[in-house]
Amino acid sequence: MRKTPLITAAAAALALGLTACGSGPGSGAADDTLVVGATAVPAGEVLTYIKDNLAEDAGLKLEIREFTDYVLPNTALQEGSLDANLYQNEPYLDDFNEAKGTDLVPVVDAYLPPMGVYSKQTDDVTKLADGAVVAVPNDTTNEGRALRLLASEGLITLRKDAGTDASPADITANPRNLTFKELEPAQLPRSLDDVTAAVINNNYAQDAGLSPTEDAILLESAKDNPYANLLAVRRGDEDDPRIEKLADLLTSPEVRKFIEDEYQGSVLPVTAG
Repeated sequence: MRKTPLITAAAAALALGLTACGSGPGSGAADDTLVVGATAVPAGEVLTYIKDNLAEDAGLKLEIREFTDYVLPNTALQEGSLDANLYQNEPYLDDFNEAKGTDLVPVVDAYLPPMGVYSKQTDDVTKLADGAVVAVPNDTTNEGRALRLLASEGLITLRKDAGTDASPADITANPRNLTFKELEPAQLPRSLDDVTAAVINNNYAQDAGLSPTEDAILLESAKDNPYANLLAVRRGDEDDPRIEKLADLLTSPEVRKFIEDEYQGSVLPVTAG
């Protein structure tokens, strides 16, 4: 079943407890700290660099709250315990808004974390065996992205009109008889012992100690790629001066250089050098 990833009630309660004391305008705090939700890598690291090196000079107080899934950062933002988040691409945000009835909007693209195919059984994606089991994300947008990556190498063929929400039902040719196993994105690295290959989002790959540039047997190209991660806010908060300051810092030469030096191609800046 293709679905937005689900979380347990316990995980939800824990995350809500972590976010309940937010200091942004939606939380009723007295100060002007900007509370931003993020996954740990690379979003949390990029924001930490900004907080430690650039925020004070820009007159920005920044608090970072890390999440381990793709649902709670948007839920917390919509409910007001976050002021912004950084971790998702626009196709995912659009799908989330439609599915959940949220009203979140993009502010600025920050960087591209290329999705990759990883395997413990082969070091060449063109040598995937007939009948190989390939794990893919189970949320609509990331599953479509994974299938499009496989199609870019000719492993499958998708319908010409298949969009960013492509599913296995859109496959028109599967010459290797690949079988697809749909898993929550965070579970994909751990699946590598049980499947032939897995298509893994960049942040979960790096969290698991995988290097996109060294370990991926197929990696997305940055050219014409719509999946840059973006800063998102509730509709109406786009002109918040704190949001504008963070947007400027995310696209600054200093942050571009940090991304280039820190990730060596595993994460790509979206601003020109």
